[in-house]
Parts: sequence; structure tokens; C-alpha cells
Amino acid sequence: MSLMGVDIGSSRCKAVVFDHRGAVLAEAVEEYRPQFPGPAMVEMEADALCASVFSAMRGAASQAAEPVQAVGLSSHGESFVAVDGHNRPLGPAIMNADNRATAEAAWWEATLGRERIFQTTGLIVHPMYPMAKLRWLRLHQPDVFGSAARFLCISDYLLAKLGLEPCIAYPLACRMMAFDVRALRWSGEMLEAAEVSAERLATPVPAGTSAGALGRTAAGEIGVPTGTPIVVGGHDQPCGALGMGAIAPGMVTDSLGTYECLVAVAREPSLGPEAMAGSLNSYCHVVAGQYIAIAYFPAGIMVKWFCDTFCGDQPAGEARSLYDLLEAQAPAGPTGLLITPHLIGSGNPHFDPRASGVIVGLRQTTTREQIYKGILEGVSCELAIIAGLLADAVGQFDTIRCTGGGARSRLGLELRATITGRRLQTLDTAESVCLGAALLAGVAAGVYRDLEEAVGSAVRLRETIAPDEESARCYEGQVRQYRALYSALAPVRQMLGT
Repeated sequence: MSLMGVDIGSSRCKAVVFDHRGAVLAEAVEEYRPQFPGPAMVEMEADALCASVFSAMRGAASQAAEPVQAVGLSSHGESFVAVDGHNRPLGPAIMNADNRATAEAAWWEATLGRERIFQTTGLIVHPMYPMAKLRWLRLHQPDVFGSAARFLCISDYLLAKLGLEPCIAYPLACRMMAFDVRALRWSGEMLEAAEVSAERLATPVPAGTSAGALGRTAAGEIGVPTGTPIVVGGHDQPCGALGMGAIAPGMVTDSLGTYECLVAVAREPSLGPEAMAGSLNSYCHVVAGQYIAIAYFPAGIMVKWFCDTFCGDQPAGEARSLYDLLEAQAPAGPTGLLITPHLIGSGNPHFDPRASGVIVGLRQTTTREQIYKGILEGVSCELAIIAGLLADAVGQFDTIRCTGGGARSRLGLELRATITGRRLQTLDTAESVCLGAALLAGVAAGVYRDLEEAVGSAVRLRETIAPDEESARCYEGQVRQYRALYSALAPVRQMLGT
């Protein structure tokens, strides 16, 4: 028998089947495209997204040599769909990247206060959160708001499509900006401000809870045996942390993708002044009784943009990837370039949509290999900044476990270790989110006694990369300059934003 973990992203879904030791038996990916119906609006047809997720699950299950024993669902946060009393969508899903509710987010902060919202929900007010968008719906689409029986996140809606009662794991409920992270229930104060009753949201449950066993029709739709339990894992970041073995307070993980996200495990929510000043998010872990604090910034998107735009295709007959070639030809030592990866705005602590990618220090002799390395240096400097913010809030740490596409870059890992001054550990599998969801499913199905046994069985470290002290000394000046760059560019951002 095997376990399936499903990672429902905002642009694609991946389903992976693992054996009980964490080895990948099969996987399938389905992509989907959002629509942009107006300024700052990002939507997706809910049933089309659902069909893609089911297709990925069916594809992975069909390739696996062993029947699937249990399925764990993990999802990106914030996206939701309004449904009627029969769980039929009343319109497209409003996606997490949608920023239509800027004015409504400002209303939330002005009405309840930034600190009050943070102390209750662990979140800094932002237009991506559903509570701001629900106010937008009430003001601009009152027919949809008034007719909706429920507002369901994507994984809740999938459960309904599978004939199960919609429930939402605590970590995903936390992404609504309406969940009390201490009391572990919907906040009456937040719901009253949104004019939404708790009955119009999915029922919050601990991560790892079974939403029920699939009937014949639903099981056939995703290619698993009748009676297979579907287990709610919750938000992708804490699921990914579990898939990297981060189940104890003090452990820190880093997911190296389009965004780079640091996740620190703690016994209590991090709601102090340092966390708020750093605009950290602090909410429930998928591990019962524990919390995470996260900080993130755009990273891999800058690398991909540069390579796609300026580096052309891989040379014919060359076995190495374009990225490997650039790294092989990258100069030794610091480039002297200051490159910010803010192609889609900055991350913690500013979250400034006006921030943009900047290259400082170009010369006539600058090569593409120098720019490539300079981007990795800039990403490493950003990581050092948010690691410092996280350490101020949750305590010092000296080791970070890493996974994701960026972890394939040896140069990138070495620069991150050197510039942050922390050891980086890589893992055998890059599918940490799917593995975390599968482990939750395995515990719920009785495959493992608990998460400690699950992690011990399925999570394996590959390598530890230590900081290079000599290189760190060489980078001291460049790192200081990078840290000064953001504030130095403030007048330019102000002029561009007017």
C-alpha cells in the first residue's frame, strides 16, 4: 500500500505517491491558468481547477504499483470560492494573488487596528486575505455575497466535490485573517466586522483530520480504492516544513521556489513587537500544539527571468543545463553587483508593491555570468535579512533545512550559507509539501503511530553545507551595501509610485 500527497498550488497541482519509507512511486502534475478580468483582479474557474487537481491525482494513482491507502491534501492559502447551498460555485474563485481589496484592507486596519488583528490572527493586514475580499464582495457584488451559503477555500471546495463535508485544517483556516490562533476557532470579532457568520465558513479541524472515506463514484474520479480516507493537511508551508522533518521547536526550513519562504517552528505563536515590526506571519503548524512563524521574498522568479530573457537556450550537444553552465563559468569571489530580486515587489518586512528589481554596479566589462551570480548574491542577502527578522522574533538558529527548485543550485546554496552564516541541510526528496501531506495521511490511516515515527521513517537528510568563513569576510562590504540599498532607493520608489 502507498500514500498520496497532493500540493494544490495557485498555478499548478502536483500529486505524488510515496511508499511508507518516503520513496517516490509515482507523480503527476497539472497546470491551470488564472483569468484577469480587471485591474488587480485574478480569478479562476473553480470547477476547471478542481478537474485539474483530480486529473493529477488520477494520473499519479494510475502510475503507482501499489494501491493508495490514504490521501493527504495540502493547498496554497487565501484563494476561495462563494458557493450556494448545494456547494455550486456562484462565480469564479478569487485567487490569492488578487489585490482588488486594497481599500477594504485599509478599512480593516483603520477599523480594528493593525496590532489587534495581528494579535488575534497572527497576520499583517493585506488585500490578499479573504476577509478583505469578502468586504469587497459585500460592497461591489452584494448579490453574490448575499446568495452565498458558504465561502470555501480551494481544498474545502474539493472535499465538497468529492461528496465530503467541507472542513478546513487549522493552518489553512489561519490564512483567512479570521481565525484566532490561540483559541483555535473562528474569531467572533473578525467575523462580526466582516458580517459573516461562522456557519458560512468551513468547519476548522486539526491538521491530519480525516474528512471521511470516499464513495465509489468519488474514488473512481481520482483513481483510488473505494473507502480511501481523505485527510486535510492544511497550508502548503507548514506541510512542507513537516515534509522536511521540522517537527520540533527551533527547527527552521527554507522552500526555494518562485518565492523563498523561511519557516520557524515554535511552541507559541510569535506575536511580539519584533514579529510585528518584521511583518511576520505566525500561525498553527500541522504538528498539534505547535506554531510556525514565516517570512518570505521573491527569489527564483528573478533567476528564471534573467535566464529566459538574456541567456538563450542550452547549447546543442551540451549535457549540462543552462544553469549549470552559468555556475561553472561564474567568477570566483564577490561580483560587486547589488541586485534586488523584487520583480513582483518586496517581501518581509516591507511588502512594498512599488519595489522593483534593481541592478547596481554594471560596467562595460560585466558578463552574464557575473549578473547570474550577482542575482544569487542578492537572493542570499535577502535571505540573511529575513533570517535576522525571524531570529529576533523566535530566537537564534544556526541550521536551515532546504528544498525546492533553488536547492538544485550548488552555488546558490553555498552563497546562502556563507552570507547568512548558517548551515544549510538538503534532503533526499524535493517534494516536501506532498510528503508532508502524505505523512499526515499516513498517521490518520494508522500507517505510523505518530508524526515522530513518520518523519523518522520517511525524511532523510542528504548533505550539510557549512558557511565559508574566508568568503564571508570577503562579502562583508557587499552585504553592508546591499542592506543600505533598499532605504537608499526609497525616494525613487516614491516618485515611481506617484
